[in-house]
Amino acid sequence: MQRAPSPSLCLSRRMVLAGLAAGVVAGCAGRSTAPALALALPVDPAADLAPDLVDLARLDPRLKLDIRYATPANFMRRVLYPQARAVAQRPVAEALARVQTRAEAHGYGLLIFDAYRPWRITRAMWDQTPPAQREFVANPATGSRHNRGCSIDLSLHRGGIEVIMPSPYDDFTPAAYRSNTAAPPQALAASRLLEDWMVAEGFVPLANEWWHYDWAAWRRYPIMDVPLEDVTAG
Repeated sequence: MQRAPSPSLCLSRRMVLAGLAAGVVAGCAGRSTAPALALALPVDPAADLAPDLVDLARLDPRLKLDIRYATPANFMRRVLYPQARAVAQRPVAEALARVQTRAEAHGYGLLIFDAYRPWRITRAMWDQTPPAQREFVANPATGSRHNRGCSIDLSLHRGGIEVIMPSPYDDFTPAAYRSNTAAPPQALAASRLLEDWMVAEGFVPLANEWWHYDWAAWRRYPIMDVPLEDVTAG
């Protein structure tokens, strides 16, 4: 953080990070951040790191993208992202590249479904999901770890063909739970392989979604609401 030029202009670290979270955009000169504020974007006082987002496809072209939210083929049944793009905080992206290397040693590759997700999309998901299924979506009052660029939804592929897993992606039933043992043995084995590799590189698995992993230090990054197409990423 740079020091403000005078005490009267000093901002708290929390306010600076909140501003960064709302303004990490490309070509945003003159663009107001008022819409994000109007949406009551949560601010986490524990977030002490500025965003440092990286485009996964540029960082490691070996990563295969299947961004379902850029198509109508998702649980919301409509396009949520105007472009098929995946970005994440730099340590997350670098760890993911190491997981890709582990997977390749066994004949697999990573298939990325989602990474950073703008907070407004999380709010739309919550609003349109029946209460009985909201264990599978984040509460916008506290934000999602996806909103911080610290969560990855992914699977495995072999030669570009998606591997069979215990359930489809975004299956809002107990079949998606990591405790599910009723799936075919090969699906359970593939899910466990992915989990072993992700955990070894610093990710924490979510209990009720076999595809979802959080970066262990997720809380150090702010909740963001920058549209995916406007994010500036290295």
